[in-house]
Amino acid sequence: MIGRLSGIVGSVRAEGVLLDVGGVGYEVAMTAKSMAEMPGVGEEATLYTHLHVREDGMSLFGFSTEADRNLFRVLLGASGVGPKVAMAVLSVFSASALVRAVAAEDVDALIQVPGVGRRGAQKVILDLKPKMADLEADVIGGSESSRVRGALEGLGYSSSEIREVLTLLDPSATLSEQIRQ
Repeated sequence: MIGRLSGIVGSVRAEGVLLDVGGVGYEVAMTAKSMAEMPGVGEEATLYTHLHVREDGMSLFGFSTEADRNLFRVLLGASGVGPKVAMAVLSVFSASALVRAVAAEDVDALIQVPGVGRRGAQKVILDLKPKMADLEADVIGGSESSRVRGALEGLGYSSSEIREVLTLLDPSATLSEQIRQ
């Protein structure tokens, strides 16, 4: 699988970029948000990628951050969500806004995405809510909670135990105090 590409931006198109990596031009589909963060033509760029393989072809999707790529992969795991819908979702929502919408079961927010109707939004929320439970605490609690999560995982605690504990922690406490709590 192609996980990351670094090279020279060859051209910018409406649906993505052509990235020249060692003399090979990769056509990479991107969201409007990721394209806005791209350097200009002829400049060096690094993209986190997802190679989507189907029987009729392969498509390469690029993201400016690894977190966006990982969220794209989570979206692909939802029933009825393919790469085009996942890209549309990431074009409309930031990672934190999407996690909050799923956690709040906000169907009206998800139907803003082109190609997602009310039934589709309900189905996506049902599929994604358990998968995004870990992300919810990190997004709502900020980066400190992700560090606490990592430390507790290293100590052998399960995801469900960590989720419970993160809601009880004092966000103003230092990292070491939160881990002790």
